[in-house]
Formats: sequence, structure tokens, C-alpha cells
Amino acid sequence: MSDDSDSDTGVNKPVKSILQVDDAWALKLPEFRKEDNPHKLLEESSFATLFPRYREHYLRECWPLVQKSLDEHGINATLDVIEGSMTVRTTAKMWDPYIIIKARDMIKLLSRSVPYEQAVRVLQDEISSDIIKIGSLLRNREKFVKRRQRLIGPNGCTLKSIELLTGCYVLVQGQTVAALGPYKGLQQVRQISEDTMKNIHPIYNIKALMIKRELARDPKLRSENWERFLPKFSGKNVDKLLASGEYFLKEEHRQARRRKEKTQKQEEASKLREEKRKQPFVPPEEPKVTNNTTVSTGKVDIDIEALRKKVNNAQKKRKHKL
Repeated sequence: MSDDSDSDTGVNKPVKSILQVDDAWALKLPEFRKEDNPHKLLEESSFATLFPRYREHYLRECWPLVQKSLDEHGINATLDVIEGSMTVRTTAKMWDPYIIIKARDMIKLLSRSVPYEQAVRVLQDEISSDIIKIGSLLRNREKFVKRRQRLIGPNGCTLKSIELLTGCYVLVQGQTVAALGPYKGLQQVRQISEDTMKNIHPIYNIKALMIKRELARDPKLRSENWERFLPKFSGKNVDKLLASGEYFLKEEHRQARRRKEKTQKQEEASKLREEKRKQPFVPPEEPKVTNNTTVSTGKVDIDIEALRKKVNNAQKKRKHKL
């Protein structure tokens, strides 16, 4: 009776949709198996990439491992030392149509100085890679080197913090940043890298990621807007604050430090004003008289004894003439 009455009145009870997902990033991708594609592939695809000469020795050593890991997915890998290139090619045994793209990313990472132990992870379904070109974002060479070093941090601590917060392996090499990890982490690494080249210190993004991680653990705040919790970044005097260590101080300590600096400047300025006021009343220096009765004037030194002798000699000569 109750069901009929509800249907007659036309009231629809709220029913959660099957397609609604609370956290899309938490979903696991289904594994693609051989049974999903029994007919294999009809066409052959291949990709090739060049590598620098200093990577030749390392690639020669790890290439058997590369071939073994790709052969499990039906990919043929060849290393051409003369041309300095790596090539991956599909075979008749391959069943996953996307694995050739993963193999291409793997050889790209190997050419960018990523070790084999990290590069082979890109063959997993939930792992991807991204090569961020930061060399074209700045024209000034000195600024580029300075900001790239800022991304790495002292002893690599900034880079390590980015890896821990994003869950990605990050390698800064030359004019590129190679990242390897989950898709959400790769987006965060790209944003941090590009913002660093735009003169936004990576400590800002690291701080925001830490706040987001804490907010995500609270079930009450998951569906709310987090803008009010995130710090508002201003690009004024960022480098000076970080260099002096003032950025990490609390607001009370900052104000006390500024007041102290202000009072010191005022005291120095008052001293200078007092010195300027006293300058007209300072007596000039008098000429000093030495023991040999030589008077020092501003222009010529006069010897009194020599002048006396000269006058006496002149008087004696006059008497003799008379």
C-alpha cells in the first residue's frame, strides 16, 4: 500500500547514482590481460629515440634487462650504438595495444639519465611519465640556472620533499625535468616545475600540498572548498625572506624583528644628523710650531733663525760701505 501511494503521488526518493564516484583518483584501473584481446594486433608500430654518448656504457650494461622486461609484453627492443638510438617495435605476440606507448616512454626516460630500476615502472598500468621542458621558459641563462637549483634545493632536500608529497620519482637533468609516478602526482610535479621557472619558490607549492593532504583526511572537509585554508602567495621579496629565514618565522616574530631593524636605522640616522649639526662649531686646526722654530703655514715654511742671520749680514755690509 505504501509503495502504491508513493508512486501515485509522484514523489521520487533520492537514490545515489551508480555512476557517481566520491574520489575518482582512488579508483584502480582493471588489469588488461591476454584474454581481453585474443585476436592480437594487425599492424606493426615502432618508436625510436636518440641518447647522448655518455649514456652508452650504462645502456650496454642494462640492455639485457630492458629486452627481458619488454619481451614479456611482446615488444622487441634494439640498441644501435653506432647511430646512438633505441628502438621499440611491436611483434605478433603483443596483446596490449597501449604497451607500445609505455615502451616508448621507457626508452625516453632511459635517454634522460633515469635508471633502469625506475624507468621499468612505467610499464605498470597505474604509472605514467612526463618530461617537462623547462629550458624554453626562460631566456636568461643565469636566472635559469638559479631557479633550476632552487627546484633541487640544498643537498636535494626540496626535490626529495616533492617526491614524498607527490609519490613520483623526479630527476632534473639539463633543460628538462623527468617525472615518473601516478597521474595526479605528475600534474603536481609539472605545476611545481613551471611555477619555479616563473619565480614562484617551490616551498609555496610544497606547503599547499601538505595542507591539502591534512584536509583530505578529514571527512567533513572533503566536499568543501579549500581555498580559505590554502596560503595566499605574493611574489614580493620572496627570495629575500627565504634567504634571511624570515619566511619560516611566525607573524609575531616577524613584526618584532622588523621593529628592531627600524629602531636601529633610526638611531643611525639620528647620529648622522647630530654630526652634521656639530660641524660648523668644530674649531679649525692651528699650525703646529716645531722645536727648530720653524713655523708651518698653509703655503710656505719660514725658518726664523735663518732670516735673522740674513738680516744681520745685510746690516754689517751697509756699515762697511759707510
